[in-house]
Amino acid sequence: MGSAIIFVDEIDSIGRKRGAGLGGGHDEREQTLNQMLAEMDGFEPSVGIVVMAATNRPDVLDPALLRPGRFDRQIVVPLPESGERKAILEVHSRDKRMGPDVDMETMAQATPGMSGADLANLVNEAALMAVRRGSKEIGRIDFENARDRVVLGATRESMILSVEEKRATAYHEGGHALLATVLPHGDPLHKVTILPRGMALGVTWSLPQDRHTYSKEYFDDTICKAMGGRVAEMIVFGHLNSGAANDLEQATGIARRMVREWGMSERVGPMAWSSQQAVFLGEDLMSSQREYSDDTAKLLDEEIARILTEQESRASDILTKHRRGLQLIAEALLEDETITGPEVAKLIQQGMTESGQPSEDIIAR
Repeated sequence: MGSAIIFVDEIDSIGRKRGAGLGGGHDEREQTLNQMLAEMDGFEPSVGIVVMAATNRPDVLDPALLRPGRFDRQIVVPLPESGERKAILEVHSRDKRMGPDVDMETMAQATPGMSGADLANLVNEAALMAVRRGSKEIGRIDFENARDRVVLGATRESMILSVEEKRATAYHEGGHALLATVLPHGDPLHKVTILPRGMALGVTWSLPQDRHTYSKEYFDDTICKAMGGRVAEMIVFGHLNSGAANDLEQATGIARRMVREWGMSERVGPMAWSSQQAVFLGEDLMSSQREYSDDTAKLLDEEIARILTEQESRASDILTKHRRGLQLIAEALLEDETITGPEVAKLIQQGMTESGQPSEDIIAR
């Protein structure tokens, strides 16, 4: 018998834990898993058959799949870092005509968090952008537009905002951009736009760095930046609207994990309360019940609310101090619709000079 490699992709679709959740133990998926386990037991070491599988959800796999004799080794494949992303981009672009202004190293640094498939899609999108503008080569502008489309979504050219909505969006995104520039521990600002993309009326885009651990100060600054749009609208217009829904969801999620999982609350102390898992993801129904008392639940809620309130107040203080800079950023967005991080830093510096504040070095990171 000849040698063979058997590869099963997305094995979690048939390899989830048996008898977990609400589905019982007699459905077709579990019978398929039982048959696969029985077949794998029939392979002899001398046969020359290697069974490989891939999944993004190793936490829900049945323990029988992972025991010695079936899948002996687990290899974690992390997302590529900057140098690896550059090599991947070069592989996918080697059969395409590249313009002289394309710098793969710069593009690799500007695409943190992208997988190999994402980078391949980015190159294809850039090629389509070049064709649409009638170019025979893929230029830097095509990569920039493709990255914006992949990360932020397609531009909604059919959406026409009223004058009031456009002005509110400019101040909202201006609040995010100003805080992203002046806060020391967050991700550096790349660009800010009030062109509707995806489901958003505007986008403030920071470039996450290749990091493996994150400090409490980083999360504080991230929450503060998320509050910037809401706070800016309150300072300028004196009222709130529904545009900050996603910002609040992001900020609350970070604050919840700071308190429940990462031990970043002095009142709660060095304790971790894992997030509740949905039953259908393969977790047992009983294990998803709350593990702490009502008093602890109240304490967790109070600490989450405290973090959010403190960062909202901090955002208000910073934006009030840089009120003139916020106004200049909003005016630039209303005129140009998209401005870069260095341009935002210059506008903040100009605002400080015009308002007679002590000079600070506001430099885009």
